[in-house]
Amino acid sequence: MLALMAKGRTNGSIAEVLVVSEAAVRKHVGNIFAKLRFEPGSDRRVSAVLAYLRGSADPTG
Repeated sequence: MLALMAKGRTNGSIAEVLVVSEAAVRKHVGNIFAKLRFEPGSDRRVSAVLAYLRGSADPTG
């Protein structure tokens, strides 16, 4: 999910790729946002993608 978000995909586009409903994508994105801590006033989608990219750059995991 985050990989697709990092590619700039919309929720609708992610739903098409994963063959799920757009509502399912919104639910999963909401769950991701709930698990990540964000700075006040930050863009949650951008912050989530940045967290994903930081994790992807880490060879340990």
